[in-house]
Amino acid sequence: MPAWPSPIAPTSLSLTLVADYMSPDEYCQNKAAQSGSSFYYAFLFLPPERRKAITALYAFCREVDDVVDETSEASVARMKLVWWRDQVVSLYEGEAQHPVMKALAPHIANYDLKADELLAVIDGMEMDLNDVRYETWEDLQKYCWHVASVVGILSAKIFGQTDPATTDYAQKLGLAFQLTNIIRDIGDDARRGRVYLPVRELETYKVAPEDIFDLKHSPEFEALMAFQTQRAYGLYKDAMLALPEVDRRAQRPGLLMAAIYHALLKEIERDKWDVMNQRISLTPIRKLWLAWKTWVSGGRGLIKRLSQ
Repeated sequence: MPAWPSPIAPTSLSLTLVADYMSPDEYCQNKAAQSGSSFYYAFLFLPPERRKAITALYAFCREVDDVVDETSEASVARMKLVWWRDQVVSLYEGEAQHPVMKALAPHIANYDLKADELLAVIDGMEMDLNDVRYETWEDLQKYCWHVASVVGILSAKIFGQTDPATTDYAQKLGLAFQLTNIIRDIGDDARRGRVYLPVRELETYKVAPEDIFDLKHSPEFEALMAFQTQRAYGLYKDAMLALPEVDRRAQRPGLLMAAIYHALLKEIERDKWDVMNQRISLTPIRKLWLAWKTWVSGGRGLIKRLSQ
């Protein structure tokens, strides 16, 4: 079996090495486990086939995200994303090469995963290679749709969506997750030269982009963060209200993630948005406890609490 078909392929691990030491599903499982993401905890309670599908989807998202975060030259990163676009095309032509795409292949038809949805995720990652400035909240939402809401749409189908209205819930929940990430990662993003918060809102709260790049924590910054946090709470509420009763049980994995992300947002707020020089996170045992409690209860208490 040949090695990667291009010198711009997104990893140094060869196809031969993967074939010799791990299956495509094992490769994706390893990718998910290494990430430490809250998403991983939601996978644990799923039936095997759905778990394999969502793990493969998550591994795909991680691979293309890593292209942007771990490649110093933007031109090289763009070429790697072109390579990934070709991999998506190959996937739907029955010629998957990368282990992530091989792991996804059996689930494309089963869960109606569309090529344009996977390509939209890559589009979102490519947006990070541009000069990151979003003038308004509406502009930022377009970015969030590509990197988070479309992933929510794909995930909802894998989890077992039956009502078309669940798509609206999935989009809103993805937006809530992404805004939570933006709040948590302000310091990390600033060190990468990125500020995601809308320019007009920075101006309203008298926080200059240079203040963010200088990692300056001020009363004005706290006021800005309080505003963004309340917006995020509102998005969680909107998502819970949009989830149809008929799909609540099937969408429990998304509710597990909502429990973890909402708790993280509360933690950040309690720490007065001390996010410039540290990454606030929940311990693995707390994430597991929140996930188990939400799964067992069917998310009823969570939906009621977040909807208020």
